[in-house]
Amino acid sequence: MASLLSSGVRRIARIARLNAKTVKPNEAVSINPATGEPFKRFPYLDAVEIKGRIAASADGFQQWSALRISERTNVFAAMANLVRRDVEPLAQLATREMGKPIGETLAEVNKCAELCDWNVEHGPAILADEPTSVPDNKAVVAFRPLGTILAVMPWNFPYWQAMRAAVPIMLGGNGFLLKPASNVVGCALALEKLWLEAGLPTGTFSVLNVHHDAALDLLDDDRIAAATLTGSVKAGAAVAARAGAALKKCVLELGGADPFIVLADADIDAAVKAGVKSRYANAGQVCIAAKRFILEAGIAEEFTAKFVEATTALLVGDPFDEKTNVGPMARADLRDELHEQVQSSIKAGAKLLVGGKPCEGDGNYYEPTVLADVEPGMVAFDDEMFGPVAALCVARDADHAIELANNSRFGLSGALWSNDREHASALAARMETGAVFINGTSASDPRVPIGGVKRSGYGRELSHFGLREFVNAQTVWIDRA
Repeated sequence: MASLLSSGVRRIARIARLNAKTVKPNEAVSINPATGEPFKRFPYLDAVEIKGRIAASADGFQQWSALRISERTNVFAAMANLVRRDVEPLAQLATREMGKPIGETLAEVNKCAELCDWNVEHGPAILADEPTSVPDNKAVVAFRPLGTILAVMPWNFPYWQAMRAAVPIMLGGNGFLLKPASNVVGCALALEKLWLEAGLPTGTFSVLNVHHDAALDLLDDDRIAAATLTGSVKAGAAVAARAGAALKKCVLELGGADPFIVLADADIDAAVKAGVKSRYANAGQVCIAAKRFILEAGIAEEFTAKFVEATTALLVGDPFDEKTNVGPMARADLRDELHEQVQSSIKAGAKLLVGGKPCEGDGNYYEPTVLADVEPGMVAFDDEMFGPVAALCVARDADHAIELANNSRFGLSGALWSNDREHASALAARMETGAVFINGTSASDPRVPIGGVKRSGYGRELSHFGLREFVNAQTVWIDRA
């Protein structure tokens, strides 16, 4: 084991040296996570180019906001068709830029088309003038656009995260400035090209390839009306502080340490299957995914044995191979950080059941890992493990399980498994999360809102809540006397 680990450390160092040589401070670079090799460079915009993009966005907003909502939905319908037309090349690009297995990227791209479909069908009614209880229909609430919205988006779902924010924001008549993660700029530019082809006015959806430090300065521009961010707590706090200083609204979807509670009366086989899929999809790089498995004592041993068996059976490999279950992590530094978290947890008393080290060979691969005997105070319990690592801990009973679940500074989503649905619903009401999935796994869907509480952020995306986050709810009172 020592020789394998030292080999893995040498390989990490080699890729780090490669990245240091190939990534310049004035550019974003797409590096294939499966090989560690760079394949595309995107120079950061300079100050003049940034101003030009913001000006074009302001012009695009004026044209876009002047359209009737029926005209806007025509563009969204066209976008859905274009996304479906280009599903294969879009998926291949995402797999190459961030390493997600090809089956998962295909599903992500198709989901973006479905998001457009849902908003075309339901958006106009949600954004229509809303009557009030004022007699004689004197007053209604109209939903007006705010302006151009700055979106700082992550790399783990390069299409879905951007579209999840953009579609409701733009359907409300706003403009959308996308600051993508530096390793998925190619995916962002692919979306920008499709929106133009769909008929969106130039500048309405615009990609700003800038260094993350420069993104904060954008909030000082009066033409930026508000901001939305999906990312780390640190990044969210920085954006919230800057937006607050400028008196601009923001919506934040931040980290999570989602609990996956399995009670003694649960269907263990179904819970294991769902838990493994939830934890190791996208190499564990999912915000709303099972991370802390809280097992009631009576079934902990059985669940653990079956979970380890299922984890061991996962195929780690080439993300372009349809048989692959777990691809590489998106970046070498992220894998390094994850490995440090694993080692820290083991030193604190967690028991390594399987995995626990970088894989042999090229790329940013990490072995699917299971840690048992995880307790509060350990990194695996307290922090977000954004990679293929499952943390298992044991609860005395259902009440203790809820106590452990809520013993977190995060509150994004959670799952609870029990065959007593009435009891499960009562327990779910006590969970401090933005969503609870009973006998299921965390997921985002256009029909329901997504967002967190505590340090997982605030505000909501998707559903009618998301459609009304970035609009001015304007009271229009007409005196008919």
